[in-house]
Amino acid sequence: MLCVAPRRVKIPLRHNHAAMNLPTSFVFPHTFVPWFRAVAPYIHAYRGKTFVVGLAGEAIAAGKLSAFVQDLSILHAMGIRIVLAHGFRPQVTEQLRAKGHPERFSNGMRITDAVTLDCAQEAAGQLRFEIEAAFSQGLPNTPMANATVRVISGNFLTARPVGIVDGVDFGHSGLVRKVDSAAIRRAIDSGAVVLLSPFGFSPTGEAFNLTMEEVATSTAIALQADKLLFLTEVPGVHEQAGDPESPIDTELALAEAERMLAALPAPTRPTDVAFYLRHCVKACRGGVERSHILPFSSDGALLMEVYTHDGIGTMVVDEKLESLREATADDVGGILQLIEPFERDGTMVRRERTEIERDIGNYTVIEHDGVIFGCAALYPYPEAGTAEMAALTVSPQVQAQGDGERILKRVEQRARAMGLDSIFVLTTRTMHWFIKRGFMQVDPEWLPEARKRKYNWDRRSQVMVKSFKK
Repeated sequence: MLCVAPRRVKIPLRHNHAAMNLPTSFVFPHTFVPWFRAVAPYIHAYRGKTFVVGLAGEAIAAGKLSAFVQDLSILHAMGIRIVLAHGFRPQVTEQLRAKGHPERFSNGMRITDAVTLDCAQEAAGQLRFEIEAAFSQGLPNTPMANATVRVISGNFLTARPVGIVDGVDFGHSGLVRKVDSAAIRRAIDSGAVVLLSPFGFSPTGEAFNLTMEEVATSTAIALQADKLLFLTEVPGVHEQAGDPESPIDTELALAEAERMLAALPAPTRPTDVAFYLRHCVKACRGGVERSHILPFSSDGALLMEVYTHDGIGTMVVDEKLESLREATADDVGGILQLIEPFERDGTMVRRERTEIERDIGNYTVIEHDGVIFGCAALYPYPEAGTAEMAALTVSPQVQAQGDGERILKRVEQRARAMGLDSIFVLTTRTMHWFIKRGFMQVDPEWLPEARKRKYNWDRRSQVMVKSFKK
C-alpha cells in the first residue's frame, strides 16, 4: 500500500573510537551491515545534490573543526556537492580584544570601522588557512584516509554597504548584492568544495564585512540548493519557542515557521530563537526546499541530520503545506475514491461512507489541485495515553514523493497536541515501512481494551507502536 521513499532513515549513531577497536566479529554483521543498508537510500537520493553548509565561528573556536571537516568529507565522498560558508564572530572579537579596540553592535549586526575591518580580514585569512589544512589531512585510521578534497575559494560575492540605519553608520559592514552562482557551479561540478568567507567586494574593489548566515542563505537561494544547513551554538527550535526545556521540533512547515517568526521578538544575538530561523525561512521562500539548524556541540550532527530518520536539529520544509490539512465533509468523496482500490485488494479493511462521514474530523488529507492524494485518520484512546492511526493511504500516482511521511508527521503532531504518549497502527502488508519510521511491533494484547474488543483475530494484523517518550 505504501511505497513512499523515506525522508530520513533511522540508523545507529556512528561508531566511536572504542567501537572502531572492537573485533570484527562483534561489529559485523549485527550492527554495520543493517546500518549500511539503512543508509543506502539516502546515498542514492543525495548523490549529485547541492548542500550549502554554514559553519558558525563559535564551532571552530570550540575545537570542532577537525571532526566537522571529516564528516563533510564523507558527504563529499558520497557524491554530494558542497559549498561551505564559515563564520568568524568570536575570532574577530578576539582580534579586537588583543588590539584593545571596543566592538560595537546595533540591531544584532556588527559595526565595522577601519580597525574592525582589519581584524576581520586577519581572522578570515587565518580561518581559511585552518579550514584548507583540515581538508588536506589524510591520517591513516581516520575518515580522511585516502580522501582527496580540493577546496576552491575566491571573489564569488558582490556586496553593498549596509549604510546608515536609524542614525547608525555601519561603516564597512555589508550585505550580499550578488552571488556568482555560475562560477560556483563550475567549481562544484568539477568535484571541489567551494569555501566562502564572510567577505564581499563592491565593483570598485571595496571590501565589506558580511555575516556567515546571510552569505550561506544568499548562496543557497542563488544555487537553488537542495539543502541549507547551519552548524550553530543553538540546538534547534523548541516546540515551545520560549521554553528551552520543551523538546526540539525536528520539522517545521514553512507556514508554521513563518507564524512562529512573526510572534517572536527581533533577534539581537545568535542564540535568539529567531536568529537562524529567519534565515531558514528566507531560504525556503527563495526556493530552497529544506533548511536546517543543527547543534555543533553534538558530535556527528551533520551525519545524523542527513542520514537518520529523526535527525538532531530543526528542519524547515517548504512543502506547500496549504495542501496538508485536516479533512472536511467535502473531502468524503475524495477519501472514498482514494482508499477503494486498497479495500478491494484486501490491503485495507472496508469502510462505509457513513463511517467516514461520521469520523471526518479525525482525518488528515493531502490535496493537490483539488484532488485528494493521501489521507489518514487518528482515533484517540486517552484513557490509555495512545491513539490509533488508521487508513494511512497514498495514491499510487504520487508514491515515493514523501506524502506518506508528511501525513505521518501531521498525525504525530495531532497526537502530541492531545497529550498522548504514543500512536499505533494495525497493518498486514506495510510493517517494514513503519519500522523504518520508528515503530516497533508489539503483541495485540498491548492494545487498549476498547480497541482489543474490535481486533479481528482472523485478519492477524500486526500491531506497530511508536512512542513519543524519550
